[in-house]
Amino acid sequence: MIDWDTLTEKIRDYTEAHVKPSRYEHCVRVAEMCVKLCQRYGLDTNKGYLVGIGHDMCKDMPHEKMLELAKKDGSPVTDFEMSKLSLLHGRAAAVMMKEKFGIEDKDILEAVANHVSGCIGLCDLGKILFLADKTEPGRPQSTDEYRAGLIKLTLDEQYLSVIKENYEYITGRGYEVYPETKKMIEYYEKVVNQAK
Repeated sequence: MIDWDTLTEKIRDYTEAHVKPSRYEHCVRVAEMCVKLCQRYGLDTNKGYLVGIGHDMCKDMPHEKMLELAKKDGSPVTDFEMSKLSLLHGRAAAVMMKEKFGIEDKDILEAVANHVSGCIGLCDLGKILFLADKTEPGRPQSTDEYRAGLIKLTLDEQYLSVIKENYEYITGRGYEVYPETKKMIEYYEKVVNQAK
């Protein structure tokens, strides 16, 4: 049986000690939003808070260390990730959670590892973390009205909407996006349309 309070406190303490204060405040907002989304979509709020508070625990570590940790998850590091090593902070955090904190829960590790880009077939906890990270109240576009509109959608509809917004925001500013993002949008458009 997992002692969620003790485990969450350890993750929170580690995160607070290893990221800058503004990032820690972001993690707290993401954790709180994960809890609300878990309540809305029927998921475990303990897991929601934990992934939220710990998702960026490796974001401020040196890139070499981030790369070293990410390589331990068994997936190849892509050329795109090598060109911007900070993208590996989610994968690094998932490895850290497993190695340092003994977390074996597949959904927690998958959620944290994929919160930067999302992925096709992501577990529901992963979708919730992705959404909370991109739409927590500290984000400039995330007004009360904006979040109220999103929360009316199904989880997949909300996930698709935010992936598209994120894609348009990144490409609109002239940055490269994860190569899989377009495929992910097409995949979730089919999922959402089939559910109607």
